[in-house]
Order: sequence, then structure tokens, then C-alpha cells
Amino acid sequence: MPEISRFFGIIIAMYYREHAPPHFHAKYAGHRAAFAISDLRIIEGSLPRRALSLVLEWAFLHRDELAENWHRAERREDLEKIKPLE
Repeated sequence: MPEISRFFGIIIAMYYREHAPPHFHAKYAGHRAAFAISDLRIIEGSLPRRALSLVLEWAFLHRDELAENWHRAERREDLEKIKPLE
């Protein structure tokens, strides 16, 4: 699992050979969710409310970087780390 960011116990990852729509994964305390990059909606899974709001805040700030990493993953290139939420 290529980890691209980590903050407040939340791990953000993006996988190679993934299906559309472009998305990223968040893991926290045994919970998992996948978020569409285009509108940041959950397309699979769930997170506790506080973790969800942190992920959404982070993703809103880094949507362009997430989209670029998705394109890198499609080309099987190394993914770039994205600055964590502070």
C-alpha cells in the first residue's frame, strides 16, 4: 500500500491498478474509507466523524496533488508524499 500521507493516526494511501473513479484510501483505528478525488465523497467504507472531518479538510487542501498522484499511479510511477495536516 503506497502511503502518501499520515496525520493524527490517519493513513492516506493510493493503490496502483485501481478502478475508476480516481480516489484515495484513508485508514484509521480499524476503519477504512475510499474517497473520490473529484468531489471528496465516500465511495466505500466509513470513518469515525472526527477522522472523517480531518480527512476531508486535508483532501480539500491537497486535491490537485491527489489528482496528480492518481495520474502517476496510472503510469506506474512513484507516488509523491503529500504534506500532512498540522
